[in-house]
Amino acid sequence: MIEVLFTPPLTSVQDLGRDGFWYQGLGRAGAMDTLAHRVANLLLGNDENAATIECALTPAKLRFTTRQPFALVGAACGAQLDGVPLPRCYAGWAEAGAVLQLGPMQGGAHVYLALAGGVDVPQVMGSRSTQLREGFGGFQGRALAAGDQIGAIGGAVALPPQGLSLALPPLGDVITLRALPSSEHDSFEASSLEAFWSGAWQVTRERNRQGFRLEGQALTRHATGELRSHGIVPGIVQVPGGGQPIVQLADSATMGGYPKIAAVIAADLWRIAQAAPGTALRFEKVDLAEAAAADAALCEQIAAIRRQITAATTLYQSWS
Repeated sequence: MIEVLFTPPLTSVQDLGRDGFWYQGLGRAGAMDTLAHRVANLLLGNDENAATIECALTPAKLRFTTRQPFALVGAACGAQLDGVPLPRCYAGWAEAGAVLQLGPMQGGAHVYLALAGGVDVPQVMGSRSTQLREGFGGFQGRALAAGDQIGAIGGAVALPPQGLSLALPPLGDVITLRALPSSEHDSFEASSLEAFWSGAWQVTRERNRQGFRLEGQALTRHATGELRSHGIVPGIVQVPGGGQPIVQLADSATMGGYPKIAAVIAADLWRIAQAAPGTALRFEKVDLAEAAAADAALCEQIAAIRRQITAATTLYQSWS
């Protein structure tokens, strides 16, 4: 078990999301950074969809009430276990009573804590993810709070050697998000399209699991009149009346009426999930073939990490 001693808002239990209910008005939820979530599970030998604890914009403090293995992957945050610094990607054992502290995040915005077999919360509609807006799933349908005790499903684990260096894709000082033009793209003024695709954008403090508001040159349309609400998904970039874009993310609504200028490709959603307030962004226009190639490349990167962990774990066990 883990006891939550302190955690910021929006820390929640998430897996890879709840699919198949979009037509009923229920979004996907799930991990904001699916790459870090998957790697944390791989380090413990878990199924990649196993539920983890997603910590957003630390600091946080948790106590292990029993001896157990855990993995921690995501933004650099000066993590310490009983005062001993931990690397950005870590898997190891915590003794009963050990305290895990996550400090201020640097170079990212989310950290994922994986437990053996996954976090033990009920499956609801095929997923253990927390639907914060609807109030179900995860741990009692809500964000975690001080005093909560979280269990692990458990099972055999095969940990890789400590110090294993994983080749995670870098973010860079300016995060580049590849995107497709969306349905109202051509209704924007030419100057606004130039600003959107070539200009600099900054993540504001108006950000949560539903979406991030960006700040930059105000975007305007040459078309007039209101739009009917129609379907949206994570990655859609909407432009409300003020002209500042909003990128829909894991807890996005399923319908919306704001004009949609673009759609961030699925392979880059983990990148914006790691964008803290003040982070600089730029958009790069791609086509469907390039989006499919990017998805395939990300899948291969995850497969390479999986092979690296498996090889290191097998070799480590042969030495032990």
